[in-house]
Amino acid sequence: MNKKALIAMSGGVDSSVAAFLMKQSGFDCIGATMRLYDNEDIGIAAEKTCCSLDDVEDARAVARRLGMPYYVFNFKDEFEKRVIDKFIATYENGGTPNPCIDCNRFLKFEKLFLRAQELGCDCIVTGHYATVEFDESSGRRLLKKGADESKDQSYVLYSLTQEQLAHTCFPLGKYRKSEIRELAEQNGFVNSHKKDSQDICFVPNGDYAAFIERRTGRTYPKGKFVLESGEILGEHNGLIRYTIGQRKGLGIAYKQPLFVTRKDLEKNEVVLTTGASLFTTEVTATDINLISVPEIKGEMRVKARTRYNMKEQSGTAIQLDCNTIKVVFDEPQRAVTAGQALVLYDGDKVVGGGTII
Repeated sequence: MNKKALIAMSGGVDSSVAAFLMKQSGFDCIGATMRLYDNEDIGIAAEKTCCSLDDVEDARAVARRLGMPYYVFNFKDEFEKRVIDKFIATYENGGTPNPCIDCNRFLKFEKLFLRAQELGCDCIVTGHYATVEFDESSGRRLLKKGADESKDQSYVLYSLTQEQLAHTCFPLGKYRKSEIRELAEQNGFVNSHKKDSQDICFVPNGDYAAFIERRTGRTYPKGKFVLESGEILGEHNGLIRYTIGQRKGLGIAYKQPLFVTRKDLEKNEVVLTTGASLFTTEVTATDINLISVPEIKGEMRVKARTRYNMKEQSGTAIQLDCNTIKVVFDEPQRAVTAGQALVLYDGDKVVGGGTII
């Protein structure tokens, strides 16, 4: 009897080819798309975002071509609570969230993972560029980078538990993106040339502040732009509109370039710098998940990233308690931002990660 796999299908080319590869490997496959919101819920009329009706039809067409059963699961309530509400709360508390990590953690590898078990599936499959391996020496499942360095998505998967990794397949991990598009074209998939989605799916126009205001019905008061010295330079348009390291869109003429270095919630002030205070060598993260090791004992040399699109930097990791890690970087890091993820690497292995505080 063949093993069964539930394929998380977004309607894009990656998850479609993931389904094809699993079929080729002899799995009985079921396609599934998560319905996470309605366009009217997020204040747009167009259907050019991931999770739109067009995406559902693309996923359904690929599933039909591969002879797979296909379902759409309604996870709107959970998505609103675990992703959108958290996204808003992080901005309101001065941070900058990464909703894709939360969607993977709470929806794809929690809600959909449970649905896969209910359907009697042996594994859940996604189109992420990463790999899972079993390390016999440690007895642990390892999350490793994808072969295509430009597409590697291990950073957004650091929250996967050992149980989840044991029942997760990433068939694209050994491929390059160009090879995936070739496979899609060879198999006549309707989405073989579909562009990758770039924006946050529920904020397709990138104006997250307007989305938050529509969603909450609140307005976020203007306040002062101030230098670190306390000198007032002008008026900002609400704290949620700014993030650490931001230079563009400040609307202030000054003798030197200015960057956001801090947001003072109590005073409703955006603190600006000419650059030096943007850098720090120590970063602390909480709500951690460790993968390659059960715990970090003493000091551990690692490479680490504090943002998705950045080059890994060398440092020393220290676990402060069961839920907190600190990394002391060899070189100062620019614009480390609360709400983003700190992810640790040992070569191509993900050691673990957490949310920067």
